[in-house]
Amino acid sequence: MEDIRIIISGGGTGGHIFPAVSIANAIKELKPTAKILFVGAENRMEMQRVPDAGYEIKGLPVAGFDRKHLFKNISVIIKLLKSQRMAKRIIKEFNPQVAVGVGGYASGPTLKTAGMLGIPTLIQEQNSYAGVTNKLLAKKAAKICVAYEGMERFFPQEKIIMTGNPIRQGLLKQVSHEEAVKTFNLDPEKKVILILGGSLGAKTINNTIIANLSFIKENPDIQFIWQTGKIYYQQVILELQKVGDITNLYVNDFIKDMATAYAAADLVISRAGAGSISEFCMLHKPVILVPSPNVAEDHQTKNALALVKKTAAVYVKDAEAQEKLLPEAMKVITNENKLKELSQNIAQLALPNAAEVIAKEVLKLIKK
Repeated sequence: MEDIRIIISGGGTGGHIFPAVSIANAIKELKPTAKILFVGAENRMEMQRVPDAGYEIKGLPVAGFDRKHLFKNISVIIKLLKSQRMAKRIIKEFNPQVAVGVGGYASGPTLKTAGMLGIPTLIQEQNSYAGVTNKLLAKKAAKICVAYEGMERFFPQEKIIMTGNPIRQGLLKQVSHEEAVKTFNLDPEKKVILILGGSLGAKTINNTIIANLSFIKENPDIQFIWQTGKIYYQQVILELQKVGDITNLYVNDFIKDMATAYAAADLVISRAGAGSISEFCMLHKPVILVPSPNVAEDHQTKNALALVKKTAAVYVKDAEAQEKLLPEAMKVITNENKLKELSQNIAQLALPNAAEVIAKEVLKLIKK
């Protein structure tokens, strides 16, 4: 029996990379001898994160279209054509039986080329609103794995499988709330709000918290764990020095052990990326979503509203965050019934074992 060979392509943000790695790990669980090659975009996060997870990756010089400055897209088109040539070479050399796309720049040329070479493709759409690349790739795809209802608006219904989004495996380890809170030098008797500034940092969320440091200090009964992201950390430290010691606030640029941070949190404040939302669903976390306005097709707002419709999250507009975010957070965290309602409703949306379900679909596509 010849070895199974699979290409997984995509990336650009943690939201694309974590699911891709989870799918690869799930394939390895089912078929330990499977050979998996990742194809990503040069100079993007995946070039470091994928090798860290133990997989080989090849980079393409692909870049995103500049929707504001159209004349800048000449170089983008040149890079795209070069990426397609490189993708063709990579695919011919590696000779995969299936190609999987998880969204992000690199999945376009890779899956398009695989489709042209007659290799079955599977795409995984993480958002409630399909991206341009995936809509184009769907025509040739054999299967489309989705995480939200109503995706037949974008894709042929007979190809859609509702699988949910894979989440980082490490998040499911059991940590007691009390121990978790103590890890951050906080008091287990008091409520905790976890503020996620994203791996790169969410400008509006961070600026809102910076503007309200005195308010946080004056409300010692509510505690805060704040992941600022690398970009904003120095600025935050300078602001903290002005305000003086805040005993009910833990700050870090990046929290490695997210399972413990989630276990400590009674309420989360976050952007509305699809990957993060899947984590909140799996962990039954009450959340206030502040969608980023800077993403393609404004899909974060659509993700957030899909939850709000089911009373499974609270939504604060990015433009209104400065004035509304903290008052809203204080209102929710002090309302035990609201916390319970949000937790129960978001739990209903969880789709466990997504990575394994997708891995099985990938393996089914390998020609018998």
